[in-house]
Amino acid sequence: MKESQIRVENPKLQTEINRDSIIVFAKKYLGTPYKYASSNPAVGFDCSGFVSYVFSHFGKTLPRSSSGYKNIGKTLKPEEFKVGDILVFYGYKDRTIIGHLGIICEANGMQSKFIHASSGKAQQVTITALDTDHYTKRFYKCVDVLSE
Repeated sequence: MKESQIRVENPKLQTEINRDSIIVFAKKYLGTPYKYASSNPAVGFDCSGFVSYVFSHFGKTLPRSSSGYKNIGKTLKPEEFKVGDILVFYGYKDRTIIGHLGIICEANGMQSKFIHASSGKAQQVTITALDTDHYTKRFYKCVDVLSE
């Protein structure tokens, strides 16, 4: 076959990330240990390391530190929460800082569930209900980083 006869078709670039695919991918890491300052699945994740790792798999670059989520994305009302949106929480003891992140895996407003690398009792990637006292009190906002 001559070179001029070879046809190379460019696959259409995926412009929109499938939200369910994000959760399927994230759930592969359930049980991965919590490890402060890590975004390496072989070692473990901290909360922002987990979020940035999951989204980077889909070509979306997000901040590596939870404080970087204070001013990104579109802030949503609870009735607008969707799978793949990011929950942003204040610090456990300090409500002036962003201290934790998670990815919504079951969207239902303030009764949503989220997947996250927990430094609490779980000490691993786990799924937690947003409407637990611990997280409701610390809730700062929910952001959509996919529709930007």
